[in-house]
Amino acid sequence: MSTAEQVTEPCAHHGEGPVWVDRWPGLRWVDMLAGDVLTLDERSGSVHRRHVGSVVAALRPCRDNGAVLALERGFALTDDDLAGVRPLPELWPDSGLRMNEGGCDPDGRFYCGSMAYAETPGAGGLYRLNPDHTVSSVLTGVTISNGLAWSPDGTTAYYVDTPTRTVDAFDYVDGQLSRRRTLVEIESDAGAPDGLTVDAEGHLWVALWGGGAVRRYTPRGELDEVVTVPVPRVTACTLGGPRLDELYITTSRVATDTTRHPRAGALFRIGLPVPGLPPLPYAPTRESERTPGSSQGTTGPSGSSE
Repeated sequence: MSTAEQVTEPCAHHGEGPVWVDRWPGLRWVDMLAGDVLTLDERSGSVHRRHVGSVVAALRPCRDNGAVLALERGFALTDDDLAGVRPLPELWPDSGLRMNEGGCDPDGRFYCGSMAYAETPGAGGLYRLNPDHTVSSVLTGVTISNGLAWSPDGTTAYYVDTPTRTVDAFDYVDGQLSRRRTLVEIESDAGAPDGLTVDAEGHLWVALWGGGAVRRYTPRGELDEVVTVPVPRVTACTLGGPRLDELYITTSRVATDTTRHPRAGALFRIGLPVPGLPPLPYAPTRESERTPGSSQGTTGPSGSSE
């Protein structure tokens, strides 16, 4: 067992979704409920903040330049410097629902899952932004859609619906998720699974909300390592740094006694012997890049939450 070190001041009310992209440069994450994207200046340790919407749940690089965002009720595109946010049409009118966490598949599609602000069971889903900017419903009946990542060979997707207390695996082929099964079960006194990432050996790093830790699991679901974090609400993690061998960990001040845990909301980091993988990018079609948002539409589920 090892302990992560604090990198920043408590700069996020609800830090989430870290991702390392060299050209941005470096690490970005979100202060989700503030609608801000945070960028770490590695040289000074300072954090730069850019407001992009009422909520920003996740971001990933686009294939050649720019970024794709998940906002409160849909997707958006922006430049590498986060200027000129271009929202795509909203996916639902209900102000009681919001996006929560996402990631890209090996074929360049961007996914993000939703949840009710009231955490209503089954009210959320998982949505896929296709390269032509159409949107597909992938899973329904989700409560708190959370971590999503792929194995190094791209054949397996790992997914968290937090209240299930499990990390599930799916077979993945060309945008389709199938054969859902439980890979990891988190015991009730250890916190609940939140965001996750996968390293170059195919091991999963799972953040534990309420557990003050990130755990590493083998591709067979066996516990391999524990990194402790000195605050309870650990939200997500990613491998970054010039060699992708530093685990960056985001945390939250939501429902936290900040007198007891004054470092809640800070970014933490620990060096690892195993590197990560570059983030999978969103790959819009050339036509959609010229006319962002013009071909938006929603189709039914391609998978099942059963």
